[in-house]
Order: sequence, then structure tokens, then C-alpha cells
Amino acid sequence: MEESGESIRQLQLVSTIGFSGDLHKGLIVHPDRQHLIHAIGSTIVIQDLGNGSQKFLSGHTGDVSCLAVSRSGRYIASGQVAPMGFKADIIIWDVEKRMLKCRLTLHKVRVHALAFSPNDKFLVSLGGQDDGCIVVWDIASEQAICGSPAALQSAGVTHAVAYANHNDYKFVTGGNQTLRIWELDLPNRKIRPTDCGLGQLKRVVKCIEVNDEDSIFYCGTTTGDILQVNMNTHLIRDYGPQKERLSLGILSLSLLTTGDIVAGAGDGTVAIISGAAFAKKKNYIKQSVKVNGPVTSISLRGQGHQFFVGTEFAEIYRFNLAEFSHELVSTSHYGAIHDINFPLGYSDVFATCSKNDIRVWNANTSKLLLRITVPNIICETVDFTRDGKSIISGWNDGKIRAFAPETGRELYTIHDAHNKGVTAIASTSDCRKIVSGGGEGQVRVWQISSNKQSLLEAMKEHKGSVSCIKIRQNDQECVTASTDGTCIIWDLQRFVRNQIIFANTLFKGVCYRPDECQIITCGTDRKVGYWETYDGTQIRELEGSKSSINGLDIAPDGLFFVTGGADKVIKMWKYNDGEVEYIGHGHSSDILRVKICPNQKHIISVSVDGAIM
Repeated sequence: MEESGESIRQLQLVSTIGFSGDLHKGLIVHPDRQHLIHAIGSTIVIQDLGNGSQKFLSGHTGDVSCLAVSRSGRYIASGQVAPMGFKADIIIWDVEKRMLKCRLTLHKVRVHALAFSPNDKFLVSLGGQDDGCIVVWDIASEQAICGSPAALQSAGVTHAVAYANHNDYKFVTGGNQTLRIWELDLPNRKIRPTDCGLGQLKRVVKCIEVNDEDSIFYCGTTTGDILQVNMNTHLIRDYGPQKERLSLGILSLSLLTTGDIVAGAGDGTVAIISGAAFAKKKNYIKQSVKVNGPVTSISLRGQGHQFFVGTEFAEIYRFNLAEFSHELVSTSHYGAIHDINFPLGYSDVFATCSKNDIRVWNANTSKLLLRITVPNIICETVDFTRDGKSIISGWNDGKIRAFAPETGRELYTIHDAHNKGVTAIASTSDCRKIVSGGGEGQVRVWQISSNKQSLLEAMKEHKGSVSCIKIRQNDQECVTASTDGTCIIWDLQRFVRNQIIFANTLFKGVCYRPDECQIITCGTDRKVGYWETYDGTQIRELEGSKSSINGLDIAPDGLFFVTGGADKVIKMWKYNDGEVEYIGHGHSSDILRVKICPNQKHIISVSVDGAIM
């Protein structure tokens, strides 16, 4: 964190934990077989499969909504979501230089799917529900060639697009009651569709794969069966499995060189479906296994001896085809992360909490060390006790739960700690007391031992939920921030209020300066406030952001502090000057918490979309 120059410098993104599992085909193995490509928020991650190192492509202003990699591996294309009424960008990236090649803008609100032509000449893009158009782009000139509505007025939304394997002028689209084969007429700059005859069948197509000879293509449907359609006659040849359909629809497909099909279903089933079974009309499913969450991506590595599977619950699995065995490669939160904390003075591990679980991560390798699951309940806050012997956490069912940090074993539970959920928690230096805050505004002090947990005192002053608690090192005082627009400094010996701070804001965070003579606060009024702890007077106020500031942390030496919030930007400030020194981009949704690690080498931030950066 060295200082130099007057201008604001960029913070370098070192590593991310997360995976946007809800993108269809959002996990792709690069044709060089060495790299795995996926998105997290507005950033695209290129991960080396050998050593696990990550490179980042950032340039999108909203969440990435779709990905495609060209056959040669030279280009990656990515589309994004834009606010209502605005146009959504497509970016083509040069993989070798790790740079933006061009930005293409035509579609409204959302780009739904992308596909490259086999010889990298063209890119076809499909707009979302608010756009409904299909556009063909010339990659060399970076211009649109032509566009057309993707389906008839009477049909529904188009979901998928796939290019032929040998013909740059032919591609297929499918969706709700629509399945079309398109031919590109380059001299006249037109695309001409032919609707496929499905007879009496009514299907919603979710994914399309074309076979190597370009004679047949396969479509996965929400009904849970696969359509086999002839590319030349435009007629359906067959469909199946007719009896043993896959539950919750087929969301992803991949074709093996043997003629078999790997299918991923909405209930987490990954199945090998025999290609020869379509003619016999029986024994479709050869093998199947269940993973955690709907399977949104299947990507083959090379010829398919190994393939990767991505699920909606942000988990990535590696499968071996020969034994049909699988292992979990990476997992992360798939909902908003509410809190993050390091053990006192130890920078190698940190804990995060979200819906259903608490996870403990290795800060150096970004690997998951421990996962503590409590189903269907949201963990609002997490902290390590000062001795590092337990993880204490507050949940929205009003309970405080403590776990062992190595094994995840539950040590104790305090029932009915707060009646509107536990929203903030902190432990004293001697690890004998816990101070907790609830959604109803009470601050409660608990006496803790291994076999007994009892309430010492409840302090009722706040009218809104308590968002943050910090305890002084001598355990004499603590400060609580609340969404009712007050921060209160409490005496923990007499359990009364020492000072109160009023501001026209919902306070989101509070921190003691290391010498504990000042506190800094942040909240929805976009300002960072400095206050005296002695008498609660305001020393200074900084204009911190253009929108709400949700997270705040001060460096152990007190020279710097960091903020993050709804503007999705991390800002690092000099404490004494009150000026921004560095800014960091990468998140695509609101940042909820930021933390400086105790050795002051890294800043870790978490956001609403489940990303850890």
C-alpha cells in the first residue's frame, strides 16, 4: 500500500472467489485445453487448469449475461445486462493479448446468447425478452451485417442459438414454440429463416447442439426430452427419452465423438444419453449422477475424455468420462454475502456468511477450507473470538450459534437471542462475553462459558436494527451503529449509554481508529463521518460516494481506511488527509462489506451477487 503521485491509482484485482452459475453455457473450456473461462458479476475470469492462476477481463458496466469462445480460441465474446431502456454491449476480447478488441452495441436491455461461426468470420447475437432480435456481426470490420426478429409474433421468447460446424452461413435458433434454421445471404445483407416442422409437438427449447457432419442438431427442452432434427429437410426425426424424461427440463447439452450426448437437467442430474437409442426408442440413459443445483453448463475438454459441469448453485465439477466419476473443483456463495471477518492478527484465513452457510477460506490460495451449513436460514453476521477458538454467528431465526473453526462442530446455540434476527455480533478480548445486536434494535451482552451461556444485560435505545458493533480493546466500552440514524457508545461495566451521535442517515458501519480516540462512520447519506469518542462531537465529514456506503474498515496502523457500497467501487482513503488514494473496480452489484487483512497486504470485498474479490 505504498503512496506516490497526486492522481487516484487503481487497485489490482488479485483473485476472485465465485462463479455466475445462472448463465447458460457460462463455463467454457478454452480450445487449448489449459484454461477454463467463466464470469463473475461483470468480470470474466480466465483460469489456468494447471496451477489455478487467474487472469481477468473487465470492461462491462453490468452483469455478464452470456459467453462464447471462437473455434480457434482467438476470441471470447461476452454480452451484458443493461438498465431498462438502455442498450446492452457485446464485447469481443482478444484472448492472447487479454485485451478488449471491440464493443458492439445494438440490443436493448440484455444480450441473451452468442455464437461464433466456425472460421471466426461472423458472430451471431440474440437479444433478450425486451429486444427479441437476432443480429449477425462481421468480426473483421466490427460492424453489424444484418438483423431480424428472432421469432414470429405468435411465438414466445427465443432462448438458444448454435452455429453449424462447417458452414459460416448457417445457424439455428430455438425457444418457446419456435425452432428455426437461418441462412446468411451476404451479398444482399439478409438472413432468411426456415421454421422446422415439429408436427404435433409443443416444446420450449433451452439449448441446441449441432453434430459434426452438420446433418442433425439436438435440442434440450423444458419437458425433459431431446429433439433430434434433420438440418437439411428441416423436419423432426425423433425425440426421447419418452418415458424416463429428465426432471425439471434439460438445460445444457454436449455431444461426444462416440455419438452419445451428455445432458444436464434442472434437478442436478448429469446423464449420458445413447445416440443410437433414438432409432430403437428405448434404453436412452446409459449412466447418470446427481450434483448440487440445476446444471447450466457442460463443457468438454478436448475430445471429451474429461468434461466440466457448472451449476446454478455456483459449483464447478470435473467429470471423467471413462469411469463417469466426478469431483468438486470449486464452490462459492450463490446469494448475497452479509459479512466477512478475519481472526485477530491472522491474515491467512477469513470467514464469510450467506444464506444457508458460513464458509472459511484460505486467503492465499482462495480455496474453501470449511463449510458450515444450516439449511434454509440466513446468516447475517460472523466473527471469530479473539483467541480464535470459536466462530460466533448471528442468524435471521434469532439464534446465536458458535462453531469450532477447524471442524465446524456446533459448540453451543443461544435460542431467542433477538426476536427479529441477530444482525451484528462481537466478542470481548477475554472471550468471556459476546455483545449482539438485533433487528428490533436491542443490544444484548451475554456471559459465555463452554457449558453455560447467560444474558447479562439488554440495552434498549436503538429504534432500528443494529448494523455494526465494535468493542474497545480494554472491554470497557463498545460502539453500535443502527439504521435509526444513531450511533451509541455504551459503557460495558455499568451497561448505560455514554455518548450518542445523531445523523440524518441509516448507519451501515462504524470503526474505532486504532488509538480509540475517534470513530468513523458510514451510511446511506453517502458521507464518511469522523467523531470524537470522548464527547460525540463531529470532527469532519467527507463526501464518500455517489450512493450508499455499506462497508467500512480501517487499517491496523490507522493511516488508511477503505469504503465500498452501492456504487460498486472500492475506495482507499488516507485517514488524515481525507483523500482517495486508490480505487478498485470489479464488482457488478452492491458491495456489502470490505475488510483490510491484518497484515495490510490485501483488501477483501463481498457483494450482493455472492462474489468475493
